[in-house]
Amino acid sequence: MELQLEASGSRGWLSQFPAPLREVALLRLVGSIGAGGVLYLTPLVFHREAFTASAVGQGLALAAIAGTVGRFASGALLDRGLNCSVPVLLAVLFSALADSLLLGARSFGGYAAGQVLLGTAMGLYWPAIELAVPLCAPPVSSARGYALARSADALGIASGALIGALLAGLGRLRGIYLVDMACVAVLAVLLLRRPLPAAPQARRTVRSDWKRWLPPLLPMLAVAVLATAIPALMQSALPLDLVRGGLARGPLPETVGALLIGLQLALLLLIQWPVGRFLAERPVAVGLGISLICFALGTGLLALSALSSAGVLLVVLAQLPLALGEAAFLPTATEAVVELSPRHHQGLAMALFSQCFAISAFGGPLLAGWMLDGQRHGAGLWLVVALLCLLGLPLVARIERVQRQTLLRVLQGAGSSTDALSGADDGADDDDDTPEILYRIGPEPRG
Repeated sequence: MELQLEASGSRGWLSQFPAPLREVALLRLVGSIGAGGVLYLTPLVFHREAFTASAVGQGLALAAIAGTVGRFASGALLDRGLNCSVPVLLAVLFSALADSLLLGARSFGGYAAGQVLLGTAMGLYWPAIELAVPLCAPPVSSARGYALARSADALGIASGALIGALLAGLGRLRGIYLVDMACVAVLAVLLLRRPLPAAPQARRTVRSDWKRWLPPLLPMLAVAVLATAIPALMQSALPLDLVRGGLARGPLPETVGALLIGLQLALLLLIQWPVGRFLAERPVAVGLGISLICFALGTGLLALSALSSAGVLLVVLAQLPLALGEAAFLPTATEAVVELSPRHHQGLAMALFSQCFAISAFGGPLLAGWMLDGQRHGAGLWLVVALLCLLGLPLVARIERVQRQTLLRVLQGAGSSTDALSGADDGADDDDDTPEILYRIGPEPRG
């Protein structure tokens, strides 16, 4: 395998990946270009309309609530054999409607309606596009596939945020919604030309026992809620914190704030592939621990920045650990969900994982808006986030223990993977019920 990858690498870096995986990466790249500006710069758009931080946070919370139904519906239908393209195409439709509303919104009602549609689109999109990676990754590992997918996400989001910063400098910040509309149109054309695959179905009726396969996922989901709050706060609280200033740090122009956010995204773009490739060869607990420590360091620097007149330098410095934390978390966490869930429930598992983004996107902006309006600076907010990240490290240790215990049971012959996690009847087809982590046993390292 390694010799084949090295030979193919001489013909081009991307050629080491199978064609279906490259197509998934292209879809994610196109979608992320539009999303980069919309997700990170929408708070600045409505800050110009004199919305309070609480009002901006309420709109983002409505988007998170709307995404709940979309996520569970997408995950449940994927587990029943729905083609992965269908939820993504529905997401394209809802995203285009959201952009058309947000482009002209001047009141809270229009802003809220656009956010609800945007949240629904994200809810439909993520479980399907995440599940498409392990379906298209063979013969390379899904961990390596997620490293590529997240690199495509990083490139797209950084490009979209840069385009948004340029539009802000030209006084045309709402043009981010036109960019997103163009991207979702291209996304629809690509999907219609070459649809994504459907998840393989169990070869017989499998008894679903969530009491067996869900508990091992719970520590991972708890870490995901905590870690995914960081990007949500980067999208909502950080732009407002920068333009309002801190205790000693002066307010920054909107364009400078947008460029600082773009700096983090550019760093993420540069390090996503090497970090993801490095962690793909190591236990997922390593990547999760690194991510939480980096998030704690980055948000700690943001808290200190409010206390200094030269705090903008600390804000710039904080972008490196924040980018490293995100680069370590995103591919590792998704791979952990794949490894810990039975194959015939991976659609629902992805929906639950994606729901963690919705929970943090709901709670994070509300808490941030309340604290920013109450304290008039972000020092307290970032300090609380840093402490929570450190408190999440014991959960990472729990995830590692769960994976070791599962492997040990199977290697000792104490029970099949079905007995360990999925709860299927005796005699079930192991290929349908075996968690992905059990396929790591073999001569090749993970990744």
